Amino acid sequence: MRRMCVLMLALATTAAVPAAAQFAGMPVWNSPKGGTGLTVSGDYGKPSDDAGGGSAYGARAALGFSRLTLTAGLSSYEPDGATERTTSYGATLAFRLIGGALLPVNVNILGGAATASDISLGLTTADLTTIVAGGGVSVTLPVPGFSVEPYLSVTNRWNRVSALGTSDTESDIGWTVGANVGLGLLGLHVAYDSQDRFGGGSAGVLGVGAHVGFSIPGL
Repeated sequence: MRRMCVLMLALATTAAVPAAAQFAGMPVWNSPKGGTGLTVSGDYGKPSDDAGGGSAYGARAALGFSRLTLTAGLSSYEPDGATERTTSYGATLAFRLIGGALLPVNVNILGGAATASDISLGLTTADLTTIVAGGGVSVTLPVPGFSVEPYLSVTNRWNRVSALGTSDTESDIGWTVGANVGLGLLGLHVAYDSQDRFGGGSAGVLGVGAHVGFSIPGL
């Protein structure tokens, strides 16, 4: 009887965990075009009520080697009903297959993971690990004075929730539509992300932010 009660509570906890694209409360950011040098980004995420509500703040640092981009980041997220914020940490690896300076169409593949611990769910807490894998396509628009890169990404997301000594993994496909705008060294980015959520239905996250790029000799 005790084992059954623990299992039922764990399943209820799983259904209550906010949907995670990768970093908690954020969309799956992408730039199929890639680039070189160091790019530092500040992000803000606003999940829908079905995604847990609340708001998230994050930061990322991306190191680009033309085709290959390595990104490390974190987010601080407080869903509706939580008693405190949760912080997730993770990294992403992206590789451009097609595109670059001479082609207007860019295609990349990406993979990443993030983990968040002690997500507050009222009477208990849960740990969440998310793995994403997929790819994206973008178009480099010829706009005088600045660069515009609208993109579409499709990724599979594996969300593993651990609570009360039990764990459950859900696999879903999600999509992200966004744009990266470059204004010289400074830039802006926006994205909307949608995926299925624990317990059924879909969940959306709107993300916006700003970034600054630094050139590194030799890259």
